[in-house]
Amino acid sequence: MKIITNIILASLGVIVASFIVEGVNVGFEPWFACVIVAVVLGLINTFIRPVIKFFSIPLNVITLGLFTLVINGGMVLLCDHILPDNIFSVDGFLSALGFSIVLWIVNWLLSFMFKDKD
Repeated sequence: MKIITNIILASLGVIVASFIVEGVNVGFEPWFACVIVAVVLGLINTFIRPVIKFFSIPLNVITLGLFTLVINGGMVLLCDHILPDNIFSVDGFLSALGFSIVLWIVNWLLSFMFKDKD
C-alpha cells in the first residue's frame, strides 16, 4: 500500500513540477504519463543514481554537495531519453535542473503532509 501511495505522491509532484517549469512537457494523458514518469524516475534513482553518486564523490566534496544538483538534472535528462517524446520531454539541461529542484520541493512538501503516522 505504501508503494502505491509513493507513486501517487510522486505523480502529483511530476504534474505540479511540469506546470511550473517551462520546457518540460508531460504527454498525452497527463495522469497516466505522470505515473509513467514517476515510476521511471524512481527506477533510475534506485538503480543508476547511487552508482553515479559513488563515482562523483570527489566532485561532490569539492563543490560541497552542489554537484548532486547536476546529477539530479542528469537523471531527469536520462528519463527524457528513455521515454518517448509524447510521454515526457525536456528542452535542455536547465529545464531538467529546474524540474528536479521543483520536483524535490513538491515531493518533500507532499510527503510531509501525508507522512505515515505509524
